[in-house]
Amino acid sequence: MPASPERAPAPPVGTAPVPTARRTAYLIVLVVLPLVALAAAAAVAWGRGIGLRDVAIAVAMYLVSIYGISVGYHRMLTHRSFRARRPLRLALAVAGGLALEGPAALWVAEHRRHHKYADRPGDPHSPWAYGDGGRALLRGLAHAQAGWFYTARLRSRREHWAPDLLADPDIRRLDAAYPAVAALSFLLPAAVGGLWSLSWTGALTALFWGGFVRYAVVHHVTWSVNSVAHAFGGRDFATRDRSTNVRWVAVLTLGEGWHNWHHAEPTSARHGVLKGQHDPSAWLIRRFERAGWAYDVRWPDPARIEARRAGAAAVR
Repeated sequence: MPASPERAPAPPVGTAPVPTARRTAYLIVLVVLPLVALAAAAAVAWGRGIGLRDVAIAVAMYLVSIYGISVGYHRMLTHRSFRARRPLRLALAVAGGLALEGPAALWVAEHRRHHKYADRPGDPHSPWAYGDGGRALLRGLAHAQAGWFYTARLRSRREHWAPDLLADPDIRRLDAAYPAVAALSFLLPAAVGGLWSLSWTGALTALFWGGFVRYAVVHHVTWSVNSVAHAFGGRDFATRDRSTNVRWVAVLTLGEGWHNWHHAEPTSARHGVLKGQHDPSAWLIRRFERAGWAYDVRWPDPARIEARRAGAAAVR
């Protein structure tokens, strides 16, 4: 009897195929344009430098974008590490949208799937997707950093992974308005630069540095958590994945680079839990809590931290 054909592996639960045209759009918007912006930034900075006004606008937009992802999209919406009063919840969701990493519900769906299958088949962006060898890891790092937006033929279904957000009228409206939020991400720095300088030149340079360059830097900084913080660095807690702690990633992502504890306790509002692990995102959540704008914050239990750390040491 002829051998039966080998069955293709079943797709991960809660995924849907992405049309080729949409994957091409992901490639252009999320991979190609940021690289073009960074190349242009290097050329402009080498040729004429960057003024203090544009530095201030770019840094302000960077902080809003990173806090929007870290505190808003990630800790508040994805893992429900804290609850926020409606004005703060809306502000953090809009700030996350300004980072230009997609509508809130889709971002949350992808990240929840990442935690379900972390560094295993089904993880949308593991750097270990192609194996452990040197060449395979290089390919995997490129995939985890940016390539997964194009190479992934399956995206996470919001109905499966984020039904709580689809049931939230505010998030539904913000997701529907995402193109307007994306436009605001560029128009806002341009408007501030123009009003500050009272010139069209000031608007254009602010659009370049605070809009396009900031967008490119924010993307690669946050994606480094997917790639670098799953391949290099130290591990203080035992997890079923390869999440690590990388100090420079933590500095640039305002605390997200303390990734090992995050995978050990995903709902923790603080990621940097050991001595010297500064976590500006947790600091901001604490300020919100003291102001009464955030509540039901899930702060880590020191006894549980020590127990998990001791357990990790015992299996080494």
